[in-house]
Amino acid sequence: MKNARLATLAALLLAGTVALTGCSQLMGLIADNQPVRDADTSEITEGGDLDVFTLSVGDCFDDQSATEVSEVPVVPCTQPHDNEVFHEFIVDGEEFDQATIDAAAEENCGGQFDVFTGIAYDQSVLDWSTLAPTPGSWEQGDRLVSCIIYEYGVRTVGTLAGAQR
Repeated sequence: MKNARLATLAALLLAGTVALTGCSQLMGLIADNQPVRDADTSEITEGGDLDVFTLSVGDCFDDQSATEVSEVPVVPCTQPHDNEVFHEFIVDGEEFDQATIDAAAEENCGGQFDVFTGIAYDQSVLDWSTLAPTPGSWEQGDRLVSCIIYEYGVRTVGTLAGAQR
């Protein structure tokens, strides 16, 4: 009887060890999808999934099909990508108001477009959009608007800073 208990205990310990090893390998796979930034320049050097709240000006990423995103697949800007963050700003206000956010985006993103590209928006083939607070993220304190630049239907290689097109 004592040997049977010891055998059962040993089997449980072995099973637990195997399960924990599997979890650590799984966590390793999950962690491997994290992007890597250069320590000096903060540029993305290896792609991965990045929380939208940690995007920075100069980050390049690919499109998402969801209307609300919490992560985006970032890539080094030297690789083909759909979007680049070209400006960020904070929206003021206590209550979520889409019209206020849209007006602030027009002023801030629209106002920085020609500074970033070197050409007026109405003369450019490039377009801009935003990653902006949603009613749900606003409730959690999100006030950051990321201005993104892209060329419709084109995967860009390199930055669009100073592109003049």
